[in-house]
Amino acid sequence: MAEAASSENKVSVEHRGGVAIVAIDNPPVNALSFSVRKPLHDALVRLRDDAATAAIVVTCAGRTFIAGADITEFGKPMQDPDLRALIALLETIEKPTVAAIHGTALGGGLELALGCHFRVADKAAKLGLPEVKLGLLPGAGGTVRLPALIGPLMALDMISSGTPIAASEALEAGLVDALATDGLVADAAAFAAVKAAEGGPFSSVRLRRDKIEAVDGEQLEARIKAIVGKAKGLRAPVACTEAVRNAVLLPFDEALAAERTLFVELVASDQSKAQRHLFFAEREAAKVEGVDKSVKPRPIHRVGIIGAGTMGGGIAMAFANGGIPVTLVEAAEDALQRGLERIEKNYAISVSRGSLSEAAKAERMARLSGTTDYASLAECDLIIEAVFEDMVVKKGVLAAIDKVAKPGAIIATNTSYLDVNALAASVSRPQDFAGMHFFSPANIMKLLEIVRGRETAPDVLVTLLSLARTVGKVPVVVGVCHGFVGNRMLTARGADVEALLLEGASPADVDKAFTDFGWPMGPFQMWDLAGLDISWRNRKALGKTALIADWLCEQGRFGQKTGRGFYLYADGRTAQSDPELASHIADEAKRLGIAPRAISAEEIIDRTLYPLINEGSRILEEGIAARESDVDLVWVNGYGFPIGKGGPMFWARQKGLATIVERLAYWHQKTGKDVFHPSEWLKAKASEG
Repeated sequence: MAEAASSENKVSVEHRGGVAIVAIDNPPVNALSFSVRKPLHDALVRLRDDAATAAIVVTCAGRTFIAGADITEFGKPMQDPDLRALIALLETIEKPTVAAIHGTALGGGLELALGCHFRVADKAAKLGLPEVKLGLLPGAGGTVRLPALIGPLMALDMISSGTPIAASEALEAGLVDALATDGLVADAAAFAAVKAAEGGPFSSVRLRRDKIEAVDGEQLEARIKAIVGKAKGLRAPVACTEAVRNAVLLPFDEALAAERTLFVELVASDQSKAQRHLFFAEREAAKVEGVDKSVKPRPIHRVGIIGAGTMGGGIAMAFANGGIPVTLVEAAEDALQRGLERIEKNYAISVSRGSLSEAAKAERMARLSGTTDYASLAECDLIIEAVFEDMVVKKGVLAAIDKVAKPGAIIATNTSYLDVNALAASVSRPQDFAGMHFFSPANIMKLLEIVRGRETAPDVLVTLLSLARTVGKVPVVVGVCHGFVGNRMLTARGADVEALLLEGASPADVDKAFTDFGWPMGPFQMWDLAGLDISWRNRKALGKTALIADWLCEQGRFGQKTGRGFYLYADGRTAQSDPELASHIADEAKRLGIAPRAISAEEIIDRTLYPLINEGSRILEEGIAARESDVDLVWVNGYGFPIGKGGPMFWARQKGLATIVERLAYWHQKTGKDVFHPSEWLKAKASEG
């Protein structure tokens, strides 16, 4: 028999003999909002005090167990009962309590499960504490209870990375007590009935100290040191290590209180606000203007890629990694074999590092087939050209694809700058055409700019958005312009850097200002890594010049790959200052009548990041990007803008748009450069406050 425990039926109770099945139904992911916590609390109190109830199973309807707290409640006054009170209530129940887990038990969902005596999981379930990805740590005892179940070292890795583990691994570690075989709820109820028949007392997780006391202190501190070293200025991973250390060193309740203090600190931090902004930005990016929710994606069973070079090979790996078969096409057999060998070598490196098994490598390589025959593309549902960044070359390749692609196949160009509408004219079905701008290395970088052409069909956009998420990318739909969102803004960011060099800053000065800000590397390091010849070719195609960068390229100095660029690379990787370049810059400055001076890091940020933001505002003004958060996603996932600052547009809001307009106007007056002329959009938003 079932009884409703909520007027909204978000929590119900069914009795199977002496076992009460408490089911949460709060679609889509059973988030622990107040409308769930209150009826769940009331149901548990009744069942705790009900003499006819011998055991309790907590389960969830729909596709998943509780996938976390309600993130929209963060930073707001919490309504009682909060999650901590729910877990404390569970720990007062003397009869056996069992969490029946399917789908994902994440964050607050796993913390609630840790409040039960036992956990039974579906074989396909995943369990984790991903709060660190939101700039937080578990705030309801996760950092204290998880170490007690699986040991501090494994708990530290799970909590500081936010990466969930499979049910089989959870069973082996002691996080899960049994895996379901005949049906999750039935098996969990049977498990609970057996435990009730065996009799108590039943030990709550808070009382289990064996694994905590057995930890090697030196190993723990070494692991903490490694995590802190990789935090890159983010506070949350460091706070996670502090909380786990507290779980080892402090009595349970003191560690719980310390965890709460850290959680409250993080919730109020700018970094967490930035990371939560990015979380919601990914959700918003799925909404495309003019595309109705009823539009369904086209099926994609096989992808064809033209070009087995660095970019094409990386794209092929991205799809193979996502479980999608790939046909890789090259013009010549030797180029094809080089491309396949490069892919296999990349996978072999992953195997040597322990991040990929030999079996997984074999599976991924088996999804790749190579050919020099365009006719092989006839079976592909999506065909991407990834050839040389040249309009004439790409048009020729696209015309060849158009002749063999089956009706309904999507044809895409992986261009970084070129006019997608002009390229669409090369095919007979522009409605099936779009840009797919992957970022190098394409098998690693998360961003995918989906470029919407003038005639791109809505279901093509929906298909590419869905497919991108399948292969682990963060997709953002953008409009057509030179460089789209990312590279157009990148050009603006670099518009004044040569002037900084001529006025007295060194490449190392500029790069340090960037890394101190939180970037993984500065612009000169980045250009040397990417290859200076790429941007040189692009400048020449546009009839533009760069005084210093062009001189470097004319000397055959293309960056790391030639051992010389803006820096010297004696060992091929380590950047060293180059006296020859410094001398050349000094000569050019003298010729131009520029007196060298000391340039502060603040000025460097003014003259690089403010033009970046200004160009982002122009892109929004023109409708090339739909929303500020889309711009932020592009820059965090494609260019290394610091996650803890939330992207350039979010950071600009935090900094104050009026301040940015003021500084842009100042540098516009000083330099006369258009990149410093505040856009009308930026001025209007600043005046709104």
